[in-house]
Amino acid sequence: MATTTPDGVRAQAEHEGGSGDAPMTHRQIMEALSGLLLGMFAAILSSTIVSNALPEIITDLGGGQSAYTWVVTAALLAMTASTPLWGKLADLVSKKALVQIALVIYIVGSVFAGVAQNSGMLIGARVVQGLGAGGLTALAQIIMAAMISPRERGRYSGYLGATFAVATVGGPLVGGVITDTSWLGWRWCLYVGIPFALFALFVLQKTLHLPESRRKVKVDWAGAFFITAAVSLLLIWVTFADDKYAWLSGQTYAMVGGALALTLVFLFVESRAAEPIIPLRLFRNRTIALASLASLLVGVAMFAGTVFFSQYFQLARDMSPTMSGVATIPMIAGLFVSSTVSGAIITRTGKWKSWLVVGGVLVTAGLGLLGTMRYDTPYWHLALYMGLMGLGVGMMMQNLVLSTQNQVAPHELGAASSVVTFFRSLGGAMGVSALGSVMTTRISHYATDTIGTLSPEEQAAAGKAMGTGQLPDMDALPGPIRTWLESAYGHGIADIFLYVAPIAFLAFLVTLFIKEVPLRTTGALEQAQAQAPGAEKEPALG
Repeated sequence: MATTTPDGVRAQAEHEGGSGDAPMTHRQIMEALSGLLLGMFAAILSSTIVSNALPEIITDLGGGQSAYTWVVTAALLAMTASTPLWGKLADLVSKKALVQIALVIYIVGSVFAGVAQNSGMLIGARVVQGLGAGGLTALAQIIMAAMISPRERGRYSGYLGATFAVATVGGPLVGGVITDTSWLGWRWCLYVGIPFALFALFVLQKTLHLPESRRKVKVDWAGAFFITAAVSLLLIWVTFADDKYAWLSGQTYAMVGGALALTLVFLFVESRAAEPIIPLRLFRNRTIALASLASLLVGVAMFAGTVFFSQYFQLARDMSPTMSGVATIPMIAGLFVSSTVSGAIITRTGKWKSWLVVGGVLVTAGLGLLGTMRYDTPYWHLALYMGLMGLGVGMMMQNLVLSTQNQVAPHELGAASSVVTFFRSLGGAMGVSALGSVMTTRISHYATDTIGTLSPEEQAAAGKAMGTGQLPDMDALPGPIRTWLESAYGHGIADIFLYVAPIAFLAFLVTLFIKEVPLRTTGALEQAQAQAPGAEKEPALG
């Protein structure tokens, strides 16, 4: 297969001894994307490999449910806040240099995470990891869009989706095996992504050849500061609400008011910045505005599934970290199949909206069914529910980015791509933070509601087990207390999926209003060349 490729990228073919005028073959494109896929694999691996190890990590470091949530949220927060900045820088400077910088940041964060001595240090290191992961996930989409036309990009978006799926299923499995291996231990879960990142650096240097940007760099640092501050304050609120203070309290009013004020300042700064982090004019486009909203809602559903399943299988069903990873394979298999198949069919037909709509239906159905699970629900039921959820997420995640990239001019490709990724990460971070707090409350509610089924002696032991504020060691509990607590965890975690199902339904409703626009047949770099002086300009976005 050959694809339409601009001269700057065709230099790769010439560099390898081919003709510089010949379009890149599928093999040459995959070679150029190989380093990006490796970087993406490392970034996703860093978040999923700890999911099944987290109960043991937090117990070892002496943390509670709040620390459990923040180990995940910290990385998502950094990824969310930094994504618009990475995207804007990609429009201004060398994309290749940026993705290599992101890999270095990720490696540094992984090293510090591996040597963490307490939960606070681990959370700080996860912030650094998240900064690097934000760059890798945003730049992979941007660089691919620069090289490949939207019509042909569906196929390659499928490869990104497949990489996401493999890292997601491989992470928990590898993390579980590492955690269960006595001579390794959970710290190696945080080191294992480093070799992939180092190899990605080497491969990118050899295979990725893009034209150098000559634009004068004007980074909107004020915009970056205010959006980071607004998102951080919002996430701190949803993490501690219903735990350290009530949802309706003075702290809530102060934090939400502060986040809104910072957002207004951000909007004011962006409206006057020469090179805004998020060009506000993008949201005049109906597709971009709706795709961003849908991504926000899908992010809640996607991250809720990957984060809370590990607690369900380990604490409600007494599975080891390894088997907890194996148990989630149906969800990841669904994501893998739907992302690759939808990408291939979109490339062949050019039609993408129906995949978004069907994906919204499947995600909603899967989450609603998962809301009915209990600690003793037959596993084949859970496998079916997880498979539906995975199929839906795979259909929506990459195609929301594709629909946005198809709408913008080349010089706004990075900003537009990062907007969708930003909202997806924001939804995930807010969802994990808020739902983690709600889950703790629901588990406590069900535990209190059913403690009367225990004998007085067992009730005293149960109260002691729940009163430490740390995740319980199920293996150390007597049989009746263990069953009582497993039931509370199973019911409490199921409620989380039940609460998320309406959010997924809203994402489905949003996709109904997205207008299907034919996919372009030229890549962003080729569009930019066509807009050189003397060439016909592409109509401005509006």
